[in-house]
Amino acid sequence: MALSSIYEDLAVALDDLSFHSPVAYVYNPLIYAAAPHRRYVERFADAGARVLMVGMNPGPWGMAQTGIPFGAVKPVTQWLGFGSEPIGQPPEQHPKRLVEGFACQRNEVSGQRLWGWAEQMFGTPEAFFSRFFIGNYCPLLFLEASGRNLTPDKLRAADREPMLALCDEALRHQVEALQASRVIAFGVWAEKQVRSALASLDVRVDRILHPSPASPLANRGWAEQATAQLRDLGIVD
Repeated sequence: MALSSIYEDLAVALDDLSFHSPVAYVYNPLIYAAAPHRRYVERFADAGARVLMVGMNPGPWGMAQTGIPFGAVKPVTQWLGFGSEPIGQPPEQHPKRLVEGFACQRNEVSGQRLWGWAEQMFGTPEAFFSRFFIGNYCPLLFLEASGRNLTPDKLRAADREPMLALCDEALRHQVEALQASRVIAFGVWAEKQVRSALASLDVRVDRILHPSPASPLANRGWAEQATAQLRDLGIVD
């Protein structure tokens, strides 16, 4: 199955789910920002990558705005070369978390760190994607009524389990489509889900530090730590 079809099917399946309190808003960027995400997949998924890097879910100023995983506007437009694709909006939005697309002035620190590291290490997107491809385990953004970001692990079990089942299946298909031999999870929760989802596949799963500013460790030189971790794993020189 083509990678673009895997994401499209996942987006539709997730859109049929219902979520309850504390979830007040659900953004599905694979639907309203399908155009840049599809172009991202079409441009980079066939570049030869055999290492899939997996985040948890979108941030309000990253993928929720641009449709690109860890999609801080500046690196997405200036380094990856996106910005002309149309971006819609979710049916319901929190007034403090509006989707402005490539015009968004807020910065997603995680994305700035990750793509900045990729540029520093590899120089060009083509060189980076010849070795890596980046996705999210869950492509949905969840917000509380206050506008605060809700990570998937904080959802009610009755809401979370059907979502996890769909994301698990999609992740297995992604690994198969990419013919990935290794999967790198960003952070502990993503690693746990990835290991569970891929237990039946012959693929090695490892973890590196998540670039989130919520992590005190990540705020002490994330790029240097990530490089050291990947070197220890034998993935970069």
